[in-house]
Parts: sequence; structure tokens; C-alpha cells
Amino acid sequence: MNNKTSRAAAAPNLLNPETLGIRLRTARKQLGWTLAQVAARSNVSITTISRAERGQLALGYENVAALAQALQLDMGTLFSHAYEQPPAGQGPVITRSGEGVAYRGLSFTYEFLATAAKGKPINPVLGTIHARQVNGPEDFARHAGVEFVYVISGKVQVHFETGEVAALDKGDSLYFDSRIGHAYISVGKSLAKVIGVITAESEQILLARQGQDLPGH
Repeated sequence: MNNKTSRAAAAPNLLNPETLGIRLRTARKQLGWTLAQVAARSNVSITTISRAERGQLALGYENVAALAQALQLDMGTLFSHAYEQPPAGQGPVITRSGEGVAYRGLSFTYEFLATAAKGKPINPVLGTIHARQVNGPEDFARHAGVEFVYVISGKVQVHFETGEVAALDKGDSLYFDSRIGHAYISVGKSLAKVIGVITAESEQILLARQGQDLPGH
């Protein structure tokens, strides 16, 4: 088997909840913050943070993004293979087939791409949607920025807390404000696969929303 075939057949590197929990706890302790302080900054409950730090809970993207932002972590660094800071001024970052970092969330399996790139204004992911229905308000994710999704295979419904539902087939795409509660479900015979691009708000916009003074102002 040649190297190209071997790479294509490889499974993504799995980041388990225990490893993610250790990284979150390490970041919190480096900042000298309590669970309550992180909860206040992230709007994630103390119980959820505590269970996540102990590897007892698989977080959805909404909570991961909120905690990363509160703990001043770059998403690429958080989901990198070795949790290392990449060198400044790095060139193009290639993620070979099967070499992304996979994480099983509540309703998705995510494969994070370009994790070696630090400070990305976007977070590209491959996703497999496991959810088959929206059970209630708790299923809606909300996070800063905007979101773009393209359906690679299967059929998808994106439900919004406004009551709107976007039905997507293979080849369809959707762009929306991800601060609006949203939930993905697979509606075809097989689980849908998508590629998503998720942005984060800039520090200036985030501070403005929180009513804080902008740096230099």
C-alpha cells in the first residue's frame, strides 16, 4: 500500500473528552480562575465545565467555542494533535485526508481541519450529523460569528429557534448568523456529511457587545 492510499484509509486522530478536559482545566488554572469565573465569562454552567474538565461530558460546538473564547484559547490550538503553539509566520497548512482531529459531540462527529494554524478567523470542520430529531430548546446551539455549511452527502434539515427550517440536499449550502439558535438533523437513510466554516467575532466586536472599552479607546 502506497503512502497516498494509506493516508486516505486512515481514520482521523481522535481527541477524546478526557484529553479535551485536561486542556480546558490546564488553561483555566494557568489563568488562575475558578470554575465560577469561567462560567461567568462563558455562560456555560459550572456543572458542565466541571464534568467536561473531568472528561465526563462530550461538549457540543457551542460550549467548546464559548469556553475556548473565555479561556483565551485558539480553537486550532485546543484541537491540535500535541497542543503546541505553531511557529509565527507559518506558511500554508495542509491537512491530509484522514489526518484531521476528530471529536464526538452531542449530535455531531467533528473532524477539525487546519488545526496547526493558529489565530484563524475561521474554523473549518468536516461533520457527520448523528441527530435525527430536535428534542427541545436545549438542542439549539448559539455562538458568536457566522456559519456556512455545504452538504457533501445525505439530506439535512437546519432548524432555527425562530421556527424556520432550511432543507438541504447534497450540493446545497447555507449561510447564517450563528448567534441565532440552530440545530442540525439528518433526515435521509444515511447520516449526512457536511463541511462547515465557522467564524468567531473579532475581539473588538466581542468587547463592544459586552459593553467594554475597546483597546486604545
